[in-house]
Amino acid sequence: MEMHKVRMVQPLNLLPVEERVKVSQEAGNNTFLFKNRDVFLDMLTDSGVNAMSQAQYAAMMNADDSYAGSETFYRLEEALKEVFGTPYFLPTHQGRACENIISQTFIKPGQSVLMNYHFTTTKAHIMRNGGKVIEIIKKEGLETTSELPFKGDLDLDTLRQEIKTAGAENIAFLRIEAGTNLIGGQPVSMANMREAVKIAKDAGILTVFDASLLSDNLYFIKVREKEFADKMPVNKCLNDITLELGKLFDITYFSARKLGCARGGGIITNREDLYNAMIGLVPLYEGFLTYGGMSVREMEALAVGLRESLDFHVVEQTPIFVEAFVRELLAAKLPVVTPAGGLGCHVNAMEFCDHLPRELYRAGALAVALFIASGVRGMERGTVSEERNADGSERFAEMELLRLAVPRRVFSLSQIKYAADRLVWLHENRHLIGGLKFTFEPKILRFFFGKLEPVSDWPQKLAEKFRKDFGDSL
Repeated sequence: MEMHKVRMVQPLNLLPVEERVKVSQEAGNNTFLFKNRDVFLDMLTDSGVNAMSQAQYAAMMNADDSYAGSETFYRLEEALKEVFGTPYFLPTHQGRACENIISQTFIKPGQSVLMNYHFTTTKAHIMRNGGKVIEIIKKEGLETTSELPFKGDLDLDTLRQEIKTAGAENIAFLRIEAGTNLIGGQPVSMANMREAVKIAKDAGILTVFDASLLSDNLYFIKVREKEFADKMPVNKCLNDITLELGKLFDITYFSARKLGCARGGGIITNREDLYNAMIGLVPLYEGFLTYGGMSVREMEALAVGLRESLDFHVVEQTPIFVEAFVRELLAAKLPVVTPAGGLGCHVNAMEFCDHLPRELYRAGALAVALFIASGVRGMERGTVSEERNADGSERFAEMELLRLAVPRRVFSLSQIKYAADRLVWLHENRHLIGGLKFTFEPKILRFFFGKLEPVSDWPQKLAEKFRKDFGDSL
């Protein structure tokens, strides 16, 4: 049950199916390039599109827009101390700016970064600074269907072996990502993080925590991890967890477009030496130290949003809606990542489009097909989101997923059910889905602005079948 009411609404537009085909073609069949006015339900991402609270909007009016020494900065700094207990804070415009600063500061050419699993921009920054990524997630993390409650956990034996094999001096840092994005928004347990950090610190290796998806991860730690399940009061328990995480890791960074439901980012640490090592890159890339590329109004909203992230009724919103979404699809026997994680519902395109060769980008094709069938914009999280190998060959992703993000407090349950209903229809007609091929392929982060074209007229045939089955219904 939602413990909030809706007081502001935004009208939506559902185009006829033929126009949806045209929109996709004009955007190079890349959902990132769609115009939002052509989208009915925008499930591309949760980044910067979570609903803000009335307290956040009110706080924005209290902003101090001084270039240096703004009171807004000190209010945000105090909020971070309350949540994480960390005394040092470097503001940035968003999460990938943190990745840039951390990578430039701590990676030497040839070093490795150990992590549970990569994120697209994280990997790009590491590689551009001469590093390489070594993923040490448990094997169950890459299994689409599983009963493991924390599929983002690291394989601790593999971690020990990688440190022994590479040598601690050749490892820049250990990075753990909360709510592991690319494997289905899957959480990491507190017990696993404690053990992994101890292994790294015993070897003298720096530890880094990506807390961007921490809100969802907090929910799962509270409800799935026995140590925390019965601890009360619930909101104090959440704060106890965040304070322990702030103390556990050497560096924590986050995108405030996710954590805190605002727009911005930041790096926090308990160590003055690490703070001083990074400090010079903030004014170089972001802005002065008391705003770091963020609007002061967003900083005020973030201070409130961070505190609200310790409210169980707030952090449960995305996970319970994702679970409802997943149950709808499982009831219709559609292939979907289980257990339900945070961030969004993740459809297994590897199985959904198993009639297509991997070279024709199953997840990308499914994203286009769903938009045609529903007006719902999802995100490809598969091979298109990877980068080619050095020799130009395709690097096939371990998982081919269509991510349907569920931003916090944005959609109604009827809208979730609509998206599920159109997916069920699409699954019944999946033989009509054809593949895609690149017509414009950037070398870096190609999924953001690359363009593709269908290998046949399958979008038109899919639209014809839609019109036959649904008639004049949109």
